[in-house]
Amino acid sequence: MSSFMFEGPRVRLRAWRDDDLPAFAALNADPEVMRYLKAPLAREDSDAMARRMAERLQSQGWGHYALDVPGLGFAGFVGLSVPPFTIPLPGFDDAPQLEIGWRLARAAWGQGYASEAARLLLDFARDELRRPRIVSFTTVGNLKSQAVMQRLALALAGAFDHPNLPGHPLQPHLLYCTPPGWSRAA
Repeated sequence: MSSFMFEGPRVRLRAWRDDDLPAFAALNADPEVMRYLKAPLAREDSDAMARRMAERLQSQGWGHYALDVPGLGFAGFVGLSVPPFTIPLPGFDDAPQLEIGWRLARAAWGQGYASEAARLLLDFARDELRRPRIVSFTTVGNLKSQAVMQRLALALAGAFDHPNLPGHPLQPHLLYCTPPGWSRAA
């Protein structure tokens, strides 16, 4: 039996391990990786984040998974979560959403790993969790994440100001979501 929770041709999504913490701290401290996030993370904040993700994965059976890729081993995370705020757009403000997101080390960029892993989780969200819609969002300048969203066939649903970043240069965000009928697709 595999120790991986999800496997694709080139990616593996699994539970977090303590030996992921140094590599996770390195990518969270990398200014280029964190360019479209509020700020790089100190080691203790990175470790706390990984532990929260590991605990949530254990307690609810899904969440943010550690990503393994060929030649690198641990390369970041890809996961599903409930956004920490209500999305301030019509049609998105009245029902709980499920968000798909990722954060990869620079060495894993441009290889299609985020797209491949996210497809596995989109299928899981549709087929097992029975979620009618999945969202993803990023700051307007993050063209690489927007390209992943587009490769996943997520549709641009609108622009909004991230409520947890008032006055910050990264506050303007774009929201993408699965298209109508997605949850019935086979």
